[in-house]
Amino acid sequence: MKTFIGIFLLFAGSMFAQTAPQKHPFTFEDMMALKRVGAPVPSPDGKWVVFDCEDVDLAANTKISHLWIVPAGGGASHRLNPTPNHEERPRFSPDGKRLIWTSKATDPTQIWMCDFDPNAGALVGKPHQVTNISTGADGAIWSPDGKNIVFVSAAYPDCKDDTCNKQRDEEVKKSKVKAKIFPRLLYRHWNAFTEFKRSHLFVIAADARADRSTDILSVGPAGVTPAESRPPDKMSGGPTGKMPVPRDLTPGDHDVPPFSLGGQDMYAISPDGQEVAYTSNIDEIEATSTNNEIFIVPIAGGPPRKISTSPGADTTPLYSTEGKYLAWRSQARAGFEADKWRLLLYDRSTGRIHDYTSKALIADAPNRVHNLDVSVGSFTWLKGSDLPGEIVFVAERRGHSPLFEFVAVPGALVHQISRENVRFDDVIHDGRALYFTRQSIDAPNEIWAWEFPGTGKSPEPVTHMNDALLSQIDMQPLESFTFKGANDEEVQGFVVKPPGFDPNKKYPLKFLIHGGPQGAWGDEWTYRWNAELFAATGNYVVVTINFHGSTGYGQKFTDSISGDWGGKPYVDLMKGLDYVEKTYPFIDKNREAALGASYGGYMANWLLGHTNRFKCIVSHDGTFNAESAYGTTEELWFMNWEFGGPPWKKRDVYRKWSPHEYAQNFKTPTLVVHGQNDYRLDVSQGFDLFTTLQVLKVPSKMLYFPDEGHWVLKPQNSQLWYKTVNDWVDQWCK
Repeated sequence: MKTFIGIFLLFAGSMFAQTAPQKHPFTFEDMMALKRVGAPVPSPDGKWVVFDCEDVDLAANTKISHLWIVPAGGGASHRLNPTPNHEERPRFSPDGKRLIWTSKATDPTQIWMCDFDPNAGALVGKPHQVTNISTGADGAIWSPDGKNIVFVSAAYPDCKDDTCNKQRDEEVKKSKVKAKIFPRLLYRHWNAFTEFKRSHLFVIAADARADRSTDILSVGPAGVTPAESRPPDKMSGGPTGKMPVPRDLTPGDHDVPPFSLGGQDMYAISPDGQEVAYTSNIDEIEATSTNNEIFIVPIAGGPPRKISTSPGADTTPLYSTEGKYLAWRSQARAGFEADKWRLLLYDRSTGRIHDYTSKALIADAPNRVHNLDVSVGSFTWLKGSDLPGEIVFVAERRGHSPLFEFVAVPGALVHQISRENVRFDDVIHDGRALYFTRQSIDAPNEIWAWEFPGTGKSPEPVTHMNDALLSQIDMQPLESFTFKGANDEEVQGFVVKPPGFDPNKKYPLKFLIHGGPQGAWGDEWTYRWNAELFAATGNYVVVTINFHGSTGYGQKFTDSISGDWGGKPYVDLMKGLDYVEKTYPFIDKNREAALGASYGGYMANWLLGHTNRFKCIVSHDGTFNAESAYGTTEELWFMNWEFGGPPWKKRDVYRKWSPHEYAQNFKTPTLVVHGQNDYRLDVSQGFDLFTTLQVLKVPSKMLYFPDEGHWVLKPQNSQLWYKTVNDWVDQWCK
């Protein structure tokens, strides 16, 4: 009998081994099949979490976002609104019985609304359009009293009503003359010409509908009760017998909010619904200024009042639950976009501003207290806390982005409350739990929840949008190492090994260089420079170095790159490469490629003139001629800070650190990549580099995107990018 059981178990084990699903290496198609989960939006009753989630259709070359819902305690996620339309940015009404979102059902986008059943977790009835403004609507938030909705729209600053905006846009569209006249700087930004429109905050009554008239008594001027209504002007939401017209809260020739590549909202409404805090830059020459300021304005309208005082950037205002404080992130130094982000608290009753994080102490472990030297990212007030002014925030720290908690009182310690070495973001507290997104090197965003504070429980996943697909993929962990870099200071790097790694084999190396330059590699997900995909494509070891200037290692370390672009960072990279060649015998030092974008592209160009140790180089959107880059970029504050001023004042610095000055040394085969719509680093930089390489007869190729900017975002363009880059590396390293 024992023999029979043994044979049976052996047979069963053999059968299981044969039928167990085998994991496969990560592919580009896998990456495009992943669902891109947005920020959590918990319902007021704590039962549900709504979020937007983007799907990629590679064949159609499109990305489309839909609204999803999941029980707050975890469970199956499902589509909230079964529509083919692109929908994003859901927000619950304060009572949880309505939901608004941005929809592309129309062109341009508008704000839509539908009733919501908190018991069933479902939309009730037919969604209806709230706004119908010709310039489009996005970024909507509810006033906490439920009476108004504030949203963003880009308007011509000299237009007094939407009729004027619509007429102006139609004239531009119909005109056969496409010439543009620029009276000032920032005529283009990031990847588009501004047309000198301005983003403004508009307010509209919450019961407004674009598909019907509104009862005269139901809506007065936005933010004013019917009893207080006054005769409306053209921009009021008052009774006209027609649909209420959104009112411009922030008229004038300034952006509200300023340009941003994402992150926390740069505006908020007070708990009583009577005041709006927002971010704007009113300096005369915006192209040379980072001086975003915090303003407050009555939601009923009136002159704004500036309350911030820092010469650096101030942004992302957020009112405390009871309305006593207004918090925002602030930088102390003018013109430096990578300065340390502090968290300031404005006492609304006294007008005093408190800085609790600049000199705060952090308790990492018992009997281990030291100065907090991190840059504050997204943050949230803890609702219902027994302690006044309790805040949770995210900050980069040594390749990770943990959660921190502190109480806004002098001398209070900051505590790192998360222990996982991953990246957290999009934090929000609903009075019961803390919600956030969590990602790592081997998995994109999912939504997690944590019954915090005081329960002793651990964070738990709420969504599982990509679990099934990821379970089939052989992802590799991120391994950290440190070495002595420039000035004999500690520098951190990371290794990702290929799938099916065999320590007895020799592997070629992809040496990735991050941008910024004040950026960092770490345990986080990206779709554009994905280390897991680079490792899996062709079986490479991937190494990344957080050189001097990287973020997450203290502000002094971040500051150290300015004015020294080709100095300490280059030393770090070479010493880091020496270290991994010596430490990891499976790396074939005769088959190494260097790849970088933005500042990483600059450094790739710098390597061209200073070392021949790489078999090939990939330079994406990098600075080649520092002097000409100054005149073709848009955010001049960046060049002014990094090089100490404009070229005519600091010509020696520009020439010292400009890769084109060392072209006589170029020998390494190089792939040049650039996008026509890159206005951060103009496409002429790529053409200039490629022309130089061709004239010097250095093996080279250029990948040019006529429809991309600084980032390659369209699905099929991304596919071509990865294939071209990896094929180039294979050509020289295989």
